Amino acid sequence: MNVLRTITLIALSFSIACSNVPLTGRKQFTAIPPSQMQALSAGSYQQVLEENKVSENRVYKASVTRVGLNVVAAVEEYMAMKNLSHRIEGFDWQFTVLESEQKNAWCMPGGQIAFYEGIMPVCEDDEGIAVVMSHEIAHAIAKHGNERMSQQLLISMGGIALSEALKTEKEATQQLALLAFGVGTTVGVSLPYSRTHETEADEMGLYFMALAGYDPREAPEFWSRMEEAGGARPPEFLSTHPNPASRIEKLNEIMPKALEYYGERREERGE
Repeated sequence: MNVLRTITLIALSFSIACSNVPLTGRKQFTAIPPSQMQALSAGSYQQVLEENKVSENRVYKASVTRVGLNVVAAVEEYMAMKNLSHRIEGFDWQFTVLESEQKNAWCMPGGQIAFYEGIMPVCEDDEGIAVVMSHEIAHAIAKHGNERMSQQLLISMGGIALSEALKTEKEATQQLALLAFGVGTTVGVSLPYSRTHETEADEMGLYFMALAGYDPREAPEFWSRMEEAGGARPPEFLSTHPNPASRIEKLNEIMPKALEYYGERREERGE
């Protein structure tokens, strides 16, 4: 595919696939139909479950599921109130914990969520789990996986449709999907974009956990613990995640708005 055709495809795609992210209002490019993303999400989730061992820690699994259901209920209520339920239509919310020392978690574009055992001690309690849960769910609500996958199809495969890519380059496309969904890391052109997504998910996640009745002031505390647990870090420009100090500063800047949501929810509960 020549350069002119690629540029033409990108321009056409942007003209028909731009939307705004809830809560932040950022314009985004998502070229893949939701039904295709959900099918790819379900397949990717099964692939991860087949390649990893599910945790046998009942306390971890119960905690993740409990907090997950609370956050999902708050998110669904908020989306319905804002007439945005179409953004989560067809989601298949699932919660699992994987046996690994990784300090990580993710949410597939179709609502399938996994925590790794390694992040649970850093979470400490339900409030800490809510920080991570809300952040990961925010990625799905904001359609970051679709956005990154659309970008990678344009860059790596010349702009072909997802359905065609799965026919002709199935393995490569599945690997792109895992990276786009946050199951893995890479160094390349997409990194600045993914840092934007991380910052956006931080903001949306802060509001979501507050709407679910979890104290948003726990978020900076959690990221401080993550910084302590992380050891040596690469420079921020080579990282897919914001520098912890930058992340905490931004969270504290938007904390007043999150506390408003938190206060409203406490009033609704009579607390």
